[in-house]
This record gives sequence, C-alpha cells and structure tokens, in this order.
Amino acid sequence: MIWKVKADLAILNLRGKETMSDYLGIEFIAWEEDSLIARMPISDRTKQPLGIMHGGASCVLAETVGSTAANLCVDLATHYCVGLDINTNHIRSVSKGFVKGTARPFHIGKSTQVWSIEIHNEEEKLISVTRLTMAVLEKK
Repeated sequence: MIWKVKADLAILNLRGKETMSDYLGIEFIAWEEDSLIARMPISDRTKQPLGIMHGGASCVLAETVGSTAANLCVDLATHYCVGLDINTNHIRSVSKGFVKGTARPFHIGKSTQVWSIEIHNEEEKLISVTRLTMAVLEKK
C-alpha cells in the first residue's frame, strides 16, 4: 500500500470547498490500493469557446487528483507536497458528460514524486495523459 494517510473521500471533497476544484465541480469518487480517482463535469465553466473541454481544465483536474494523491503518501505532520512540473498531452476532445481522472504513481521518493494521471470520458475513451512531478517539502 502506498498511502500514509487514509483517504476519506468526504474530507477530501470538503478540503476543496471554495477553491478552483470546487468552482469546476471536481469531486473525489474513489480511492484504491494504488490510485485516487476524481471526476469533473463538462460544463460552461470547463469548456473553451469551441464548446469542448478546455485544456487548462484537464490540467486542473490532473493536478488536483495528482497533488492530493501525493499528499496522501507523506506524513502530513512533517511533510507536504507541491507541484513542480506538469505536462499534459490532449488525445481527444469531449463536450458533454463527465470526465474521470485517475492518478497512479511512477515514483514516490523522499524529495520528489512523479505521478501519471489519465483522464477518460464516460465511455472510457482516453481524453488526456499527464505527468505530474511533485516536490516533497519538510514542514518548518
């Protein structure tokens, strides 16, 4: 098991209130042995002028689920994780329904973590892939 903190989906969702993830409607929906999953509605808030999901919304979903997962893998009494680098490749567009982002680790180290986040539509078609690098920092 990779987790140092037990994920409570209700607490994770409350933690995002009054933040960008709340504004975009991001909701954590599952926690598994090696992954954390969140979903986001495709709405006017997440679309670009062509009527498809904005690439930046994909990045927000990816960083939200990836950074939350990263912080569940450290002792929060002594450490925390922040984003260091994000790279997203957009595979196909989506214009309605929900998308689901699944974060899984490539590497969980003492000073960095690297996460893979795949975003799929409701038909389980791949929408985007993201590599998120997190810095692990010590609380002072």
